[in-house]
Amino acid sequence: MLHPRRSAQEVLLCDSCETAPLQSHCERCNINLCTNCVGKHLLDSFRKHRVIPFIEKISTPNYPKCPSHPDKQCELHCEKCDLPVCSTCALFGKHKGHDISDIQKKLTAKTQRLRKDLEELETKIYPRYKEIVSDVQTEKTELETKYGKLTTAADQQGEVLHREITAIVNQRKSDIAEMKTKHLAALDKNTDEITHSITELKQIILNLKAILESNDVSLISTYKSRNAEFRRLPPKVQVTLPSLSAQKINTEQLREMFGSLPPLSINTEEQGYIMKSAEAVSSPPVKPLLDEPRVTATIDTGYSGLHGVSCVSEEQVWTRGSNEIMKLLNLWGKLLTSIKTKSGNTPWDIAVTRDGDLVYTDNYDNTINLVKNKQIQTVITLQGWVPRGVCRTASDDLLVTMISDNREQSKVVRYSGSTERQSIQFDDQGRPLYSSARFISENRNLDICVVDWGVDAVVVVNQSGKLRFRYTGHPSNTKQSFDPYGITTDSQSHILTADYRNHRIHILDQDGQFLRYIHCDLELPSGLCVDIRDNLFVAEEYTAKVKKIQYL
Repeated sequence: MLHPRRSAQEVLLCDSCETAPLQSHCERCNINLCTNCVGKHLLDSFRKHRVIPFIEKISTPNYPKCPSHPDKQCELHCEKCDLPVCSTCALFGKHKGHDISDIQKKLTAKTQRLRKDLEELETKIYPRYKEIVSDVQTEKTELETKYGKLTTAADQQGEVLHREITAIVNQRKSDIAEMKTKHLAALDKNTDEITHSITELKQIILNLKAILESNDVSLISTYKSRNAEFRRLPPKVQVTLPSLSAQKINTEQLREMFGSLPPLSINTEEQGYIMKSAEAVSSPPVKPLLDEPRVTATIDTGYSGLHGVSCVSEEQVWTRGSNEIMKLLNLWGKLLTSIKTKSGNTPWDIAVTRDGDLVYTDNYDNTINLVKNKQIQTVITLQGWVPRGVCRTASDDLLVTMISDNREQSKVVRYSGSTERQSIQFDDQGRPLYSSARFISENRNLDICVVDWGVDAVVVVNQSGKLRFRYTGHPSNTKQSFDPYGITTDSQSHILTADYRNHRIHILDQDGQFLRYIHCDLELPSGLCVDIRDNLFVAEEYTAKVKKIQYL
């Protein structure tokens, strides 16, 4: 049988007359009405009615019923109790006097938070966990080779000592095998823990999608984000491989002279830094580009050639030139202090820490140095690599570009103090990201922007080291080849890079789209920096002047 209030075509009828098709809905009385009954319904002056087209009701969220007043819907939200409430509870019940807000706004905010959490889990956190477990699998694969070398060393030493030390050789092999087993066990345990977290992440992602699809107000209202828990990446097991040290053969001391293996060292190392969420970086006020950028100050540095500049404040900059002296100058060119490099050689690049201390790289002795209270501390000495560009990050880490001693490889390394936290060298297909990485800057969105002299390009990766894009100059300009030099970023996440031989600055948005040039009669611009008010400082090589430019 058909429902008595529906026709064969499933037409919905008025709740009042039960004969005419419904057209409207009174939200206060929760009743569906036809056109004729709407007028009669509004004549009831004892209640405040709110009549809307029925089609709007269909798209209206399904508000939960009030547990204390079953005839009421919870259309409000108690800020103190963080719960949906009805109007009666808010005015006369236990929520009286509490801060009350519109539940729709609260649900909208919660839904946006939920969508952001889902996006972060799918695009950042989950892929990073997969990458970590892949690294562990790679390390496990390499164990055979590494431990094979130890076994070979034991065999070679055993051949020298012949049958007299056969028993000792077997014992050492047994030791190695046991260490390998412990090493694998440690990595297996680490993999299991990460895999468990990945399984949990998958389930959370499925749950969040289900909540979004259900549009269930109760589920959305009670949703609690766990993203902060997963932003702290799982620790990495660090195992120090032993080495076999052989001594001169002595029959009476065969065991000692054969070489000992220290115990397997298995340590847990935190994974560098916690991934930052998009909310960790607040949005600055929007500043449009000026139609005509203008020079507001010019500083004569006194160098025979000027190569770099780094901002301390709106009125002070560190500079580096064609000698071993780094100068701190004010806007009027007054020398405030100067520092000579420890090696006596020209610094390759400079940066300023959050505390205002100077950092410089020295490609002659392969060091990264900190100048604090006019005292130079060598923080890092590289082996097999030559440091180039350096910049400070939002978390006060250092990002350093470097090339190998044989000039065949190039990479970016993140340091926290003297500890290496991250190395960026290859893309997802194992191809080199950089040919000859030089100057570097971290963008406000945490992207890492690098000038690559090997291919005359700006290479941008995200904070995890995944390639985002390469910029090789304005696509419409085919007559003048792009010649990138210094690079910096501003509060709007713009990327600014000096085009050395073309005497101009390129401004890009955070996705690599060209916005405009800055000319300002620049001559061979080299180093760049931006102060806290988005003033651009440009070092001109041959004039040895720094120009302060307003462009926003």
